Amino acid sequence: MAIERIFVAGAGLMGHGIGQVHAAIGKQVTLYEPELARAEAGKARIAGNLDRAVAKGRLDVAGRDATLGRIAVTDDLAKARDADLVVEAVFEDVDVKRELWRELDELAPEGTIFASNTSSISIDTLAGAVSPGRKARFVGMHFFSPVPVMPLVELVRGHATTSETEAAIRALTDDLGKKLIVSTDRPGFLVNRILMPFLAEAMRTCEEGTGTMEDIDTGARVGLNHPMGPFELADFIGLDVTLNVMQVQYEGLHAEHMKPPKVLVDLVAAGHLGQKTGRGFYTYPREPMADRETKAHRETKA
Repeated sequence: MAIERIFVAGAGLMGHGIGQVHAAIGKQVTLYEPELARAEAGKARIAGNLDRAVAKGRLDVAGRDATLGRIAVTDDLAKARDADLVVEAVFEDVDVKRELWRELDELAPEGTIFASNTSSISIDTLAGAVSPGRKARFVGMHFFSPVPVMPLVELVRGHATTSETEAAIRALTDDLGKKLIVSTDRPGFLVNRILMPFLAEAMRTCEEGTGTMEDIDTGARVGLNHPMGPFELADFIGLDVTLNVMQVQYEGLHAEHMKPPKVLVDLVAAGHLGQKTGRGFYTYPREPMADRETKAHRETKA
């Protein structure tokens, strides 16, 4: 089926980026939040992203204006009645998501595809909130942050997801210029199934006193050629999100190496959630990497 009109439920960190990339390829996008000011803030973030692209010569003013012109904002869930695709990108809370999907199921056309951007929650669990006939068109469509930059989409098939639904999302992902990988509906799917134990083991290694956060991060960046170290990455993702995904995997797979480390649990309990709160494993803003490495070199020589 042709997907031209996209309703994005949630205009926050992930949702505004999802809206931006679809509008950029000519799709008509509606950004929804239950409070209109939050939807407008999401569009303002898109405008800021596009302005920076213009300033860097990656986009012209006409392209910026055309993309913004394809994005509407709303606090009216009934606007989903016009959608070919609904992408849900709200907080990772199963009850919140299920209630939203229940409401959307009553509003959207029968042929509309439902896609959740969840990074960890079972697609079958979410699809349990919709009518039996809708389950065939219910799928996971997991983007990565920042959405306009990261070139990967993880498609997650529920037990009822049809090959036709997968094909429609695959074609859309091709149009977005992103790479698609496909996972079955298992805790953590593919990427987080690999990533979260890595982050947890880095945290336990530090807890045990084997090395400092800085050295572990440097080891990952320099020794493993990762763009960010595990503590830097956890702070970037958000420690609350990281903890939530770890808990889902631990509860679903009962593997000891997936159990959230105490240091992570304690930081989240204290409200230190990473970059978004100004403090996580590190305090923000941080010095540029080159400055930190120069300072460390000087301290070592001294």
